[in-house]
Amino acid sequence: MTLLSVSPRTDRSTAGAAPLAPAARLLPALAAVYRAQLARAKVARIPLLFVATFQSIGILVMMRGVVDAGQTSAARSVVAGSSVLVVAFVALNLLAQYFGKLRATGGLDHYATLPVPAASVVLGAAAAYASFTLPGTVVTAVVGAVMFGLPLGQLWVLLAVVPLAGAALSGLGAACGLLAPRQEIATMLGQLGMSAALLLGVLPVDRLPQPVLWLRDLLPSTYGVEAFARTFAPSPDWGMVLVDLGVCAGVGVVSLALATWAYRRAVSR
Repeated sequence: MTLLSVSPRTDRSTAGAAPLAPAARLLPALAAVYRAQLARAKVARIPLLFVATFQSIGILVMMRGVVDAGQTSAARSVVAGSSVLVVAFVALNLLAQYFGKLRATGGLDHYATLPVPAASVVLGAAAAYASFTLPGTVVTAVVGAVMFGLPLGQLWVLLAVVPLAGAALSGLGAACGLLAPRQEIATMLGQLGMSAALLLGVLPVDRLPQPVLWLRDLLPSTYGVEAFARTFAPSPDWGMVLVDLGVCAGVGVVSLALATWAYRRAVSR
């Protein structure tokens, strides 16, 4: 008669599954997602920068035919709006398309299996895309300032304008891509958002009707435009610059929180 013995390992396996590893903390997970997204986006970096910058410089050339050069509010608005438009093209338009494609093709399932916080996925992708906007923004600002006869001494403000406006627009772009029921709608929403940033950010404020100005106040990128435009003045109002940047930061927190909620909603379905 043969006796069957059960090993201690078998007893442990039948008693219950081994506990899963703890979820990664936010900052290490954010850094890992950022590096992965940055490496993936490097393939399209040069075409991306070229298209976004060429588009904004083309708008500068077009507006130079209708706006006089010199220290005027119209010239400051055109240069600042065209510079921030580079951020809108990448952070709002392309990010909406990216997350819309991920949702449509099942790419979100990969991130859902990773033990990383939802916020790290959204923030990592948004930061990777926004990282490509600073060179194009600086080039556009320099070309615009020379073209319209504006000073170049305050361009360092872009180091604050680009990440804050980029955060606000990245959150909106990611939310559009994650909430849109179809990939085509996500692409359309991204295009509409970039068109709004173009029309409401580049056109001189003193030439817009009041209803359009109300819509302009709802677009977060216009506060980045206003902050940058104020620095071209002979005596910049730095208090108002900080207020505009503060609005960008506040909207950025809200929009990224919205995108994080949209991501959780998308992966839970």
